[in-house]
Amino acid sequence: MRPIFLFVLALMPLFATAQPRFRVMTWNVENLFDCRHDSLKQDEEFLPESERQWTWGRYWRKVEDVSRVIMGLGGDAAPALVALQEIENDSVMITLSRRGSLRAMGYEYVMTNSADRRGVDVALMYLPVLFRLVGSESMRVPSEENGLRPTRDLLHVWGLMPTGDTLHVVVCHLPSRAGGSKENRRNRQLAVETMRRLVDSLLTGHEERKLVVMGDFNTSLRDKALKPLKEHLYPLTPVERRPKSGTYRFQGNWSWLDHIMVGPSLRAEGIEARLYTQPWMQRPMSDGSWYPRRTYLGTRYAGGVSDHVPIYCDLLY
Repeated sequence: MRPIFLFVLALMPLFATAQPRFRVMTWNVENLFDCRHDSLKQDEEFLPESERQWTWGRYWRKVEDVSRVIMGLGGDAAPALVALQEIENDSVMITLSRRGSLRAMGYEYVMTNSADRRGVDVALMYLPVLFRLVGSESMRVPSEENGLRPTRDLLHVWGLMPTGDTLHVVVCHLPSRAGGSKENRRNRQLAVETMRRLVDSLLTGHEERKLVVMGDFNTSLRDKALKPLKEHLYPLTPVERRPKSGTYRFQGNWSWLDHIMVGPSLRAEGIEARLYTQPWMQRPMSDGSWYPRRTYLGTRYAGGVSDHVPIYCDLLY
């Protein structure tokens, strides 16, 4: 118990003034790939000689833009936890956390190494001064065992908050609904079932545990496929049939594809998910609306940071 006591004691001056805040965010950063070819993955479209002409200059610009968003979203204090989707590998996370503009913040990270053929993974960056890592694990979705194309792993991380409580975090990037194929639907079902079993194992008999599940669910909260999760988790993201805002826009229509859900002990008044965007992150339209300024439009380089809008919430006040 002595190390935990010292950890909490060291943080007391940090929360001695104003109201304490533990900000978490989740964001799909639209294919944050480096420019090196991994012979074990299908990453050829993000190489300098590819049709996309993904160069080191474009890569570093994207890294700095992602860093700018994270720092801007934090306001006067950096987010304690940053969940990221569509990260290629460990090299990208080293660049993002230790070599770019975020290096002075002191972020550490954990990530998956899934069997996804393109090499797409999820990661969680954390500030050690606000989140003392205790452990992490990748949860493999049994796609190949069911004769399906492998998909992204789930990331389960747990650690100590400034209050001394243990916080469990699950980061996900569920399979896309694109094409509506039977394989995609089955893969999504398997991913949700895997997540539900994890959530059940954490909360059954331990409803007081602090749990946050966040990421790109690739669907709205109205999707029946997510019903098993909502039996134990409380969504913080809005539920609207025809939203005027969201985290992703396609053919003029906004959707909430990215979500933050919490367990019963965090279902408290005042906790809500919010969007973060700035004019430089937007592509304005003639009707006064806007799209997220994405990195690519098809294979044409558009110079934006992501096709998704990040969302965040404050767990502590």
